[in-house]
Amino acid sequence: MSESQEITFRIEGDLALIGINRQHKRNAMRQDMFEQVGEFVATAQTKARVGILFGHGENFSSGLDLGEHKERTPIDTLHASRAQGAIMNRIEQGQIPWISALAGATIGAGFELAAATHIRVADESAFFALPEGRRGIYVGGGASVRVARLISAARMMDMMLTSRVLTASDALLANAVQYVVPTGAALLKAKELAAAIAENSPISNYAIINALPRIQDMGHEDGLFVESLMASLVQSSPEAQAGLKDFLEKRARPLDMPAGS
Repeated sequence: MSESQEITFRIEGDLALIGINRQHKRNAMRQDMFEQVGEFVATAQTKARVGILFGHGENFSSGLDLGEHKERTPIDTLHASRAQGAIMNRIEQGQIPWISALAGATIGAGFELAAATHIRVADESAFFALPEGRRGIYVGGGASVRVARLISAARMMDMMLTSRVLTASDALLANAVQYVVPTGAALLKAKELAAAIAENSPISNYAIINALPRIQDMGHEDGLFVESLMASLVQSSPEAQAGLKDFLEKRARPLDMPAGS
């Protein structure tokens, strides 16, 4: 890994870490940077059990490089949006879980990238915005689907129309993130969570990140039926048998109980 690269990649044991490293532009993303993220995501799925996305420096990502975006024709924008969507899908519907470690600006396409991950950890410096209405543009990296599902279409509409900014604590209440930690601690917390997830059965992790979101799009009875199929499939795996045996023989890792419980 070269720290001069705008997208960095490294493997730490079972974990793959992808970093956005364009700090002088608050980690604003050009299209070639998205494509590099996609390539590293594909590599991570063959070499790691959990992936982490983070921003070098004080920001996760301030969104699209608007200078590049301004020069696009409508058809260029369409193709760029579809390409970004494919990369986000590779994260969301891939082979391993992804965690995003968020700090500072998590805006526009940066928010969209975070929304494609399965767990989002924000430090107290993180703030979230979708200022596309003020810029005269529209989201193109999947926010209409992913962000709207996380925080509700009504809240997303408010953010886009008014350029409302959410703090980290606002984002936690809005379901945009699952954890808030002190400033500077997001990556450490993400690594802690990733290490625990890496101990899970890979097939269970795969089922959780791929079946659960799809079940949310199904009707009640269809969802219950697919859940039963997934339970049966995962139950038949050698990892499930080993995990159940460890539990019954009291070798399994105990649950992490809340303090004071």
